[in-house]
Amino acid sequence: MACKAHTALLITTPDCLMNSPSRPSAEPPPKLHHFLTGVAALLAMLGPFSIDTYLPSFPDIEAEFGVSRAVLSQSLSLYLAAFAAGTLIWGPLADRLGRKRVITLGLALYVIAAAGCAQAQDIQAFLWWRLVQGFAASGAFVAGRAMVRDAHDPRSAQRAMARVMLLFAIAPAVAPVLGGWLHDHFGWRSVFWFLALFGLFLIGLITLASETLPPAHRQSIHPRHVWRTYVDILTNSRFLRVVFTVAFAFGGLFVYIAGSPTVIYDFLGLKSNDFAFQFVPMVAGMMAGALFSSRVAHNWPLVRTIATGLGLTALASGLNLLLALLAQPNLLTVIGPLVLYAFGIAMAMPAISVVAMDLYPRNRGAATSIQGFMQAMMNALVASLLVPLLNHHWHYFALAMWGLNAVALALWWSVRKGTHTTGEEIQGKGR
Repeated sequence: MACKAHTALLITTPDCLMNSPSRPSAEPPPKLHHFLTGVAALLAMLGPFSIDTYLPSFPDIEAEFGVSRAVLSQSLSLYLAAFAAGTLIWGPLADRLGRKRVITLGLALYVIAAAGCAQAQDIQAFLWWRLVQGFAASGAFVAGRAMVRDAHDPRSAQRAMARVMLLFAIAPAVAPVLGGWLHDHFGWRSVFWFLALFGLFLIGLITLASETLPPAHRQSIHPRHVWRTYVDILTNSRFLRVVFTVAFAFGGLFVYIAGSPTVIYDFLGLKSNDFAFQFVPMVAGMMAGALFSSRVAHNWPLVRTIATGLGLTALASGLNLLLALLAQPNLLTVIGPLVLYAFGIAMAMPAISVVAMDLYPRNRGAATSIQGFMQAMMNALVASLLVPLLNHHWHYFALAMWGLNAVALALWWSVRKGTHTTGEEIQGKGR
């Protein structure tokens, strides 16, 4: 493709310098790559911490505010919906202002929102601050992912993303356990004070990180340019199918995350300090899957990693449904299939994320925004609409996981149809 200058609405940068998906937007010194990956992983942990730490406190929050489980569950749905909407705003800002500045702004707002939740005196105020908290957290998510991709070529990016997921996977295991401990010793409000302190810690950490998006590669945030970029991305059927593959596959696991109070309290008959029985094995599976994805990143094509991971989720969801129909719910029959499913999804997601971002190497912030938006909206729909319908029976949870994963498999098959075997062929030449 011949080089040509961008129009006045864009930052003047030759297209040929940024057209290859294998070219990182910036090249930090190698010794900083591991630090950037670690920072991105901690930023990614913000979402699971915000979702999972207060789950053990549901009964007490319901009692203090005088609301039902269905009403309080909307605090999770509002967080996820705001997170989804926020990604669409933070993404173009990350492509214009740089990753580091967007992360800092988002974290500052997050700290304020977490403190607001801790001081809420009624359910209306609590729901409002959860909404703000979700919007703020999405900034760190979008810019953190783009930061990792900036600093690596595609193969290294898959490995780095897998390492991010490996560290990120610790959060769902630690969060409900930590939240239960804080709840038992200091009350439910201490959970949100902890989240505020965690946000402050991340602000301090990001000041030590390098900016990975140089000025020459920054994009315009003129509304017309942002609109054109989003229209281009949202009319790319290949990109949408890749992104929805992740959203539906992870949605199968999120059924059990959002529905964990029902799984723990109602199906398994456990207590508030027993959330570790679900989350620790499940997260161990995610960590093992991410580690395996990292190990094979330089030897397997991206599509092989994705196909193997999704194959394992298909096996796990089928086994889960079979056990739900034939056995009584207990720790082994309920949690066992989740471990295998978590392994498969953690194996596939880093590679799928690289494929999605590399379809738009000049607009990775915007591409990550759409990916984050779709996944967060799926999670919000699962939490607000699907889980309340599943609460009555264990079979319904298993059927929902199987159905969501079946859609993910169909989407990925449609992406692969007509292509060969390499990740680069699926990624294309970039835009």
